[in-house]
Amino acid sequence: MSAPLKVALLGCGTVGGAVLRLLDQQAEDLAARIGRPVEVAGVAVRRPDRHPEVPAHLLTTDAHGLVTRPDVDLVVEVIGGIEPVRSLLLAAFEAGKSVVSANKALLADDGSALHHAAAKAGVDLYYEASVAGAIPLLRPLRESLAGDQLRRVVGIVNGTTNYILSRMAETGAGFTEALAEATELGYAEADPTADVDGFDAAAKAAILASLAFHTEVTAADVYREGISAVTATDVARAAEIGCTVKLLAICERVAPAGEDAEGGDSVAVRVHPAMIPTTHPLAAVGGAFNAVFVEAEAAGQLMFYGQGAGGEPTASAVLGDLVAVARNRAAGVAGPGVTTYAGLPARPIAETPTRYHVSLDVADKPGVLATVAQEFARNGVSIATVRQDGHGDAATLVIVTHSAPDAALSRTVTALREMPAVRAVTSILRVEGLS
Repeated sequence: MSAPLKVALLGCGTVGGAVLRLLDQQAEDLAARIGRPVEVAGVAVRRPDRHPEVPAHLLTTDAHGLVTRPDVDLVVEVIGGIEPVRSLLLAAFEAGKSVVSANKALLADDGSALHHAAAKAGVDLYYEASVAGAIPLLRPLRESLAGDQLRRVVGIVNGTTNYILSRMAETGAGFTEALAEATELGYAEADPTADVDGFDAAAKAAILASLAFHTEVTAADVYREGISAVTATDVARAAEIGCTVKLLAICERVAPAGEDAEGGDSVAVRVHPAMIPTTHPLAAVGGAFNAVFVEAEAAGQLMFYGQGAGGEPTASAVLGDLVAVARNRAAGVAGPGVTTYAGLPARPIAETPTRYHVSLDVADKPGVLATVAQEFARNGVSIATVRQDGHGDAATLVIVTHSAPDAALSRTVTALREMPAVRAVTSILRVEGLS
């Protein structure tokens, strides 16, 4: 075989440590697959004394010096965050190094600039591990489905929130109790904000939408709601209509309608909890697993499922990219880049068609249902189903709407809260997947 392919590793936490172990354990197989042995040139960390498992001669605190070393061929980045990582990767590209990254936040924030820098340098930027852990997803979107037109990508892309919602459905627990259990088991971080408030899923949604629709989409274009407001009552209401609650990342190519019928398509990207039918494939995804459902015009419906996080699953995706990039490097070529030729505008949530499930506590007297229905009609929202349960002098109305612009549904709920006959709006969730 020819000279070793030298890899610079940025970060040696849970994922970085797993990458190092797998590189050592699978050294012979990787060499056979690539055609060259893989050698770790150095590992950049902030505190070398905290990594006794790494040979001392490999450890360095000079990440910039490592990524620009003349003998380094490829940089693997598993630090996370925006800076100093962005500057380090740009320096690596300028020095002619290909990059494998797991950094969803950076790619969602500034992926376009990174792709441009990689293309200018004639090197690769691969990041399969940034979304859905071990699941092969981004390369199929970027390469396997490049000849098709995708209409919709819907996924459960955060294992922490999926575990919490799964436990709420299974045990009847509230959000706080389920979060405490997830923290105790190690599924949730000590500060779970990025997960439970939807920031993690929103970054991943931006990456998915960019690849699926050949359009630059950043995290700022993604509408985001977390799960902290989901109650045990919401989960129970969902079960009553044959649904379950999931935090979904939804990326859609939306055709113009109504007054905008002569305009072009737009891209709607959102992350929020939603009720989905228990018959939908995503409903069966439990615990900390991830799954992504893709709808394409020619290929039809596809689903990708597997471990969405964890050291070794994520390291598996990193090594898959490493092999692909190394083969390109050995052949003296760069892999297929990302295209943003479509340039579709981002559709704001207010204009995005969706459906609502609304539960109301109302006075149990004649005319209340008619008054409530009139408010929906006044805002142009059609009602699909209504169920009324009486209890004493009060009643519970459970209403599921047809699809309407989100702004119209929001106006309706605001008006309902102000109606004298409505004692409380007890539950509001969007609904996906119902016919």
